[in-house]
Formats: sequence, C-alpha cells, structure tokens
Amino acid sequence: MAQRIQGMEDLLGDSMRSWQTMVERSRALFETYGFEMIETPALEQLGTFVHGIGESTDVVRKEMFRAFSGALLEDIFARGSEEGLKPRQRMALRPEGTAGVARAVVEHNLAPQGASPAKLWYAGAMFRGERPQKGRLRQFHQVGVEFFGAADPLADAQVIVMFMDVLKAFGFESTDVKLRINSMGDAACRPAYREQVRSFILEHKEKMCDDCLERAELNPLRAFDCKNPACRIVMEDAPRVDDHLCDECDTHYQQVKAYLDRAGIAYEEDSRLVRGLDYYTRTVFEVDVCGAEDVGAIGGGGRYDGLVELTGGKPTPGVGFALGFERIVLALESLGKSLSGDAATGVYVACADSELTAEAFSLSLELRRAGIRTELDSQGRSLKSQFKQADKLGACLCIIVGADEMKNNAVTVRDMESHEQELVQRDDIVAYLTERLA
Repeated sequence: MAQRIQGMEDLLGDSMRSWQTMVERSRALFETYGFEMIETPALEQLGTFVHGIGESTDVVRKEMFRAFSGALLEDIFARGSEEGLKPRQRMALRPEGTAGVARAVVEHNLAPQGASPAKLWYAGAMFRGERPQKGRLRQFHQVGVEFFGAADPLADAQVIVMFMDVLKAFGFESTDVKLRINSMGDAACRPAYREQVRSFILEHKEKMCDDCLERAELNPLRAFDCKNPACRIVMEDAPRVDDHLCDECDTHYQQVKAYLDRAGIAYEEDSRLVRGLDYYTRTVFEVDVCGAEDVGAIGGGGRYDGLVELTGGKPTPGVGFALGFERIVLALESLGKSLSGDAATGVYVACADSELTAEAFSLSLELRRAGIRTELDSQGRSLKSQFKQADKLGACLCIIVGADEMKNNAVTVRDMESHEQELVQRDDIVAYLTERLA
C-alpha cells in the first residue's frame, strides 16, 4: 500500500481548516500594511539557497533536499559525482522562503533603488531533511513577510509589530507569547566579534561538543544555538554581542526598541539570540509561547541587508519574518485553543422520492449559486438514511423535496437540532435560507 514519506503529513480536516484560517487571517492583516502576496517555485537552483543562506549553515550542509532530473541522475551515477554539472542543473527544494523571494526581487527588479519598497508575503510548504519529531517535519508550512528597500529602523519595528499583530489574529493573547530581540551587528563590527567567540570556544574546547568545535571554524555564533546542555552552560560566559556593536548598529538597535516601546510591544533583550541563517544582520527576533517551551520558537526573523547583493542584485536592505504553521498549531493546542474552528455548516437537500431526484438536483444548484453550502445525496439512500447523513455532515437544516410538497410548489425545512419542520414556498427558499443561516 502506498504510504506518505515519514515527516511529511497530509493536510485534511481540522489541519487543512487551520492552515486555511492562518492564510486568510494573514492576508487580511498584511493587506492593511500594504503587502502583496507572492508565490515562488518550490524548486530553485541550488545556488539561490547556498549563496543566500550560507554554505556553513546546517540547512545547506545537512538538511536541503537536492534534486536532479532522471537523465542527470544517470549521468551522476555513471561518473560517481556531481562534478561538471552546470549551475542550472543543480536544484533544491526550498528549505525556507526568504532566499527565493530575494531571487524574485532581483530577477523582476521589484525594488529598484530610489523607488518604493517591495512589500511581499507568502504562504507555502518548505522542505528540510531533518529527523522528524514534534514540531519539526521534513515538509512544513510557513507564512512569511519580506520588506525590501527600507534601511530605516522604522521598517524593523513595523515588521515586528505586524508579527505580533498576526499572532493576535491567530488567537494568542499578549500574555501567551514572549518576544525576544537582539542585534547581530553588521559587516563592520561582526567579524571582530565572531573572532572573539571563536577564540572563546577553542579556549573551552574540552567542554564543547564536536558540532560546536566545527562551528567555531565555520560560523562560531551558531554555538549560541547549540542544544547540548554542557555547551549552553559554557556559552553563557561567552562575549556578548551588545558589547561589540559599532556606533551605527547600536544607534539602529536603540531606535528599533524606541519604536517598539512607542507601539506598546513588550520584549525581552536576549544577547544570546542568533538566527540560523547567514544572511541576517543587525535586528533579529524570535517568539516563544509561554507554557509551550517544548514546541520551540513559533517564528522569527530579522534584517538581511546583504541578501539581495548575494543573490546578484544591487545592494538593497531587507527585513522580514516567517511563522511556522505546525508549531503554531501545537502551541495553540497547549493553550486549549484552535485555529480550525468547526467545519462550515450548511443545508442538506433530502429527496423523499427517487422520481424527484432531478428537482432536488436543481434546488441544490440554485442554493449553491446563491452562496449557500449545500449537500445532496448521490447514493440513492432512504429518507431516514439521508437524515442521518445530514446530521453526520453537520448540516443545521434539511430541505425535504417530496411529492406532497411539490404539489404545493413548496419544500419542507427541518431543523436538525430541534427536529421542528416548516413548509416554505419553493420560490422563497433562497431568501428564507439566507436570512435563517445569517
């Protein structure tokens, strides 16, 4: 029997309703901020992610699903390596959304210098070759926002406020979540800080895990994110980034915080906060859910002023965030909340006589075209069985098409909860149901 791949889940029922609700509420909020939706391909050239995310990151080194056509695979197997493949022949499923959107911004010149910023948002599936576990799947879903062309700290603050506003739209209270912020510096001040952290790790190498010793050479700041308890204890005494910010980065960070204060956004400064992708500069942030610590951060983001240039475009500042759908669902469940709600209620057209099936069919079409969710038996069930099916499907009303009703150009409307019935003229049924369902 065909089965789904481990770590890749089907979205159906409550999970699909939750995803649709998340997308719809995101759209409603993001449009008030002037953001437009974009959809980029799930499959991109490998270089889009390597150049943007960074070769030293775990995402690129260990987690990306690389893709080749059948003909290329045969060639690779014959030669025993990927050497000789052209850049356009090296592909990967997107592990995150920002790099692909940056590629689209460059390719379509969406944020030309001096013009209005490009304000974009997306919703879709991402892919990482991880060991499946709670809140961490091989195919997962994100809603994200990217704001290209604005270097002012006001843009950082707007994005963070929008992040917190959309969490409220999902059902989180301000007391449910904790916003952590930090500044990672920029190309002017971060290199010296990275070297200090690298030296610190090597000075304590006997207490650090092998992964952190490797990170010391590739990307020492990633050691702050290590899950090894011994490493976490050691890194508590590592140099703090806020002690090494240049004047420009410090001023930027102070202004971001001032805007957040003005907006009434509560936050916690976390000098150990880093983001796992190399393109981040200056402002970074994450949100955790109180009481759902085992879920991990439900989303985060930051500024990435060098990403467009790495992607082949002209220097263009950017800032954005992404929210993890699966983690948000888990976090809401831990709080006794849900995004899915109940399945949409509607009506069920029941046919009391097989000779009136065509009339029931016509009535169901009329109701659907009036925007009323309508179910209709298509299996020749008895009237009693149709009532049971209507109840199972959650219909609040059952419209009975019978011979006696048709003689009077009417239908019977049955309340599925109270079982009370009312005769309604056939010509008035759409107006009657529209008012009743409202």
